[in-house]
Amino acid sequence: MKFTVQRNLFINDLNSVLKAVSSRAQIPILSGIKLELTEAELIMTGSNADISIELSQPVSDDLRVESTGSIVVTAHLFSEIVRKLPGREFTFEVKEGNQIQITSDKADYVINGLDASAYPRLPEIAGTSFSLPSKTLRELITQTVFAVSTEESRPTLTGVNFSFKNGQIKAVATDSHRLSQRIVDIAAGPSEDLSLIIPGKNLQELAQIIGDADQDIKVYLGDSQIRFEFENLSFYTRLLEGVYPDVDRLLPTESTTSVQFTVSDLMQTLSRASLLTHANRTNAVQMTLNVADQTVLVSGNSPEVGKIEEEVGFSSLTGRNLTISFNPDYMAAALRASVTDSVIINFTESLRPFTVVPNDQSVEFVQLITPIRTF
Repeated sequence: MKFTVQRNLFINDLNSVLKAVSSRAQIPILSGIKLELTEAELIMTGSNADISIELSQPVSDDLRVESTGSIVVTAHLFSEIVRKLPGREFTFEVKEGNQIQITSDKADYVINGLDASAYPRLPEIAGTSFSLPSKTLRELITQTVFAVSTEESRPTLTGVNFSFKNGQIKAVATDSHRLSQRIVDIAAGPSEDLSLIIPGKNLQELAQIIGDADQDIKVYLGDSQIRFEFENLSFYTRLLEGVYPDVDRLLPTESTTSVQFTVSDLMQTLSRASLLTHANRTNAVQMTLNVADQTVLVSGNSPEVGKIEEEVGFSSLTGRNLTISFNPDYMAAALRASVTDSVIINFTESLRPFTVVPNDQSVEFVQLITPIRTF
């Protein structure tokens, strides 16, 4: 096996594959990247048994093949070598005994490789398939994944639930203290109703890889795995087993107090209040809404540090007077995920969950936050 490749082009592809490689792999060979060279392309594969990434680079003037073959290289060592090579391109050659020679200008490395036949095969997924715009998928992930649970005691809550029905996708995440749900219409989707749960940390990696890409992503569903395919890359992730809880019943259908904020104004106020509340075990800010006086006061108190009170501006305030306490970090995360410049917060009672929705009825996006009892 021998090829010569343009170094910067190779590094870009290598960085994507590295996202699937763990330095603490339980299976030793998974600490490596599999390189498979044919007359037509170079295929790089990385996996940590939770996610797998396969990326192909076609033969061109930037990738010249002398002989085909396959090998597994130690991922992070190989990556560091390639980054520090002096030349614009380098030559990669597999010698006897799975030894690998890497040369670029006057640099000449020889490192040990592993037999590629020992590398686990990626699953063959031949079930339902459909397409999604990359922008839609990226938004669904970023607007929900922050709300997944980090507690392994309830595995289903560590993922985002995607359900497909009547030409819509509903993405939901909750850690039982907050919830984020986004619904979007899609032109093309699965022909039957589906519901699946994808681990949140895997979706975060997928969103980073998608980046600013603007194209359709092909989705293939298997029994326990799902594959996303776009450009020259395939991203595999396991699906979580179990039934996702029915969260629709958690969402209030009416409110007693509503207030509309500009996202940036409320975010800045919470940022200032958090300087004190983060020192407190409960990490709670209090919001006092006085409809008669048309004022909204945000306050925070930490006995060890001090207290803050700030009146925050708003666009409208209706309903009944209310005082409620909540985690400012949860609210800040909800505001960062907002798709509009202003949001409407709907309250019912001081100890009942409240919702944050866009100031745009055409956007089906609701976030729910559970208040904190401070008295």
